Amino acid sequence: MNPIITAFESSPDKGRGLARDMRVRWALEEVGQPYDVRLLSFSEMKEPAYRAIQPFGQIPTYQDGTLTLFESGAIVFHIAEQHPGLLPVNPQARARAISWMFAALNTVEPPIGERGINALLERDKSWHEQRVPLIEERIRSRLSELSAHLGPADWLDGEFSAGDLLMVAVLMRLKGSKMLDEHPNLSAYVARSESRPAFQRAFAAQLAVFTNRNAHLGT
Repeated sequence: MNPIITAFESSPDKGRGLARDMRVRWALEEVGQPYDVRLLSFSEMKEPAYRAIQPFGQIPTYQDGTLTLFESGAIVFHIAEQHPGLLPVNPQARARAISWMFAALNTVEPPIGERGINALLERDKSWHEQRVPLIEERIRSRLSELSAHLGPADWLDGEFSAGDLLMVAVLMRLKGSKMLDEHPNLSAYVARSESRPAFQRAFAAQLAVFTNRNAHLGT
C-alpha cells in the first residue's frame, strides 16, 4: 500500500503551495514514491481520533503501515532516509545536508512564521504596526547570511538535497515580498527549485485540491 498523507480540504493558502503538506508531497515526488492523500476539514483536524496521531491538530501526517509520523520536517527526513535521492551517500555530506534541514526549520523559518502570524492573526492588536519592522529586520538578517553562504552556487552544499527542499519551502513564504527580491541569488535559488519536475508535480497535486473544491462549490 502507498503511504497516506493528510492535507487541508480547504487550504488557507488558496493553492499557492505554502501549506506544509507541500513539503511532504515534494519529497515523495523527488524519490518517486506514490502516495495517497486524505483531505481533512478544520473541524476533523481537531477531533480526538486525529489528535491521537497529531496531538496539535495540524497537517500533515504520514502513515505507512504501522508507522505514523507528524511534523513536516520529521516526515521529509524519514522519506529521505528510506529512499535514495534526497541525502548524499557520503557520510559527511549527508550530515551537512541534515544540518541544512535543521537550519531551514529552526533558524530561517521562525521569523518568517512570525511575520505570517502577525499579518493574519494580530492585525487588531495595538502593537501590530510596531512589530512589523522588528520582525522584518530579523528576517533580513537571516536572508543576508543565507545569501552570503549560497553565493553563486546552485544548491546549499553540492547537489540538491532535503536541506534545499526544506529551505526553499520556507523561503517560498516570502515570495512577492521585497525582502526576497533584495537577494537575487535567493530569488534564483527558489525559481530553480520550483522548476524541478518533482516540485511541479507536487504543486499541481496540491493546487488541484483547491481548484476541484472551488469547482464543486461553483465559485
